[in-house]
Amino acid sequence: MTTQASAPPSTKSQALRSYDVADFPALTGLEEEWRFTPLKRLRGLAGEPQVSADTVRHEYGDLPEGVTIERIGMDDARVGSVLTPVDRVSALAYGSAGQALLVQVASDAVVSAPVGLRVVGDSVEGRAFGHTFVEVGRFAEVTLVLEHVGSATLADNVEVSVADGAKLILVTVADWAAGAVQAQHLKVKLGRDAKVIHIQVSLGGDLVRQFTSVEYTGRGGEAELYGVYFADSGQHLEHRQLVDHSVPDCRSYVGYRGALQGAEAHTVWVGDVLIQAEATGTDTYEINRNLLLTDGARADSVPNLEIETGEIAGAGHASATGRFDDEQLFYLMARGIPEGEARRLVVRGFFAELINKIPVESLRERLGDAIEARLTKAGA
Repeated sequence: MTTQASAPPSTKSQALRSYDVADFPALTGLEEEWRFTPLKRLRGLAGEPQVSADTVRHEYGDLPEGVTIERIGMDDARVGSVLTPVDRVSALAYGSAGQALLVQVASDAVVSAPVGLRVVGDSVEGRAFGHTFVEVGRFAEVTLVLEHVGSATLADNVEVSVADGAKLILVTVADWAAGAVQAQHLKVKLGRDAKVIHIQVSLGGDLVRQFTSVEYTGRGGEAELYGVYFADSGQHLEHRQLVDHSVPDCRSYVGYRGALQGAEAHTVWVGDVLIQAEATGTDTYEINRNLLLTDGARADSVPNLEIETGEIAGAGHASATGRFDDEQLFYLMARGIPEGEARRLVVRGFFAELINKIPVESLRERLGDAIEARLTKAGA
């Protein structure tokens, strides 16, 4: 079913939305939303519908009280209640997934231990499609870590419903093997006075394209979206956000940081924030920073802010891309620290603020070690 009017869209919120892949024309690479993406490297994820390859599985340990995980059919009333596909890849995944994985947090549950869920890919052969629904009940509080590892060619959708007064810390990690490809749409719907903190980490894979969108349904909703990404030689890491403020008195903050090294390392960040006419009292800010470690790397950064009302608390955006700060290097080297170690310290410091937002110490340490290993390998 298509949900768009026939008139051409004038804002991001009016763009085509449909569950039917046939409503989306074949991609050419000329589309604004796809002009940075090397379509040939998607391995058919924007092609014709087919049955999902059985190459991806889910792993999780013992679940704390108040949290359940189960399989549900795509005909479940919850599926599609948060996310309607906005592009051909997302629609293809929606129609081809077969089943959805439901992660449910009971109302009023305060889950002290983080909940871990791993998406494990066994092969890049064949196209795999997935669907996950995260439901956080009223006044519940939980931290969920969703990791992606192994090898896969995967298109998936993730729906996240955060009910009134609930708080979710969601950490998503794309630490794929070198040849993996993923295109993901993650949509968050926030209730009244609900809050989501999303930390998105992208390190592995050949091509990873992640689109995150946020919708508010009641006053007082808060969304904080953070991102950490590190592209090595030949990698394409692409992050897009759409924060759609359509309700008064809500808040959003978007902060993404990326590092790049090696020939043809390419990152893309496109941040869209829309403040609709009825969203008075909105407070929003977005910023992207990129650190180029070597020649031959390219970072595209496009912040967009669309405001339809002047009655807001605040709105702004910023973007910066540059190389090492020579003064920082000189300061460290002047104190006897070798250049290679000084460079690693600068990169660690560049990422530290965002990595420290992850409330899982073992994961923070593992990600720090992974970044350190990349820098050491490159001789930075």
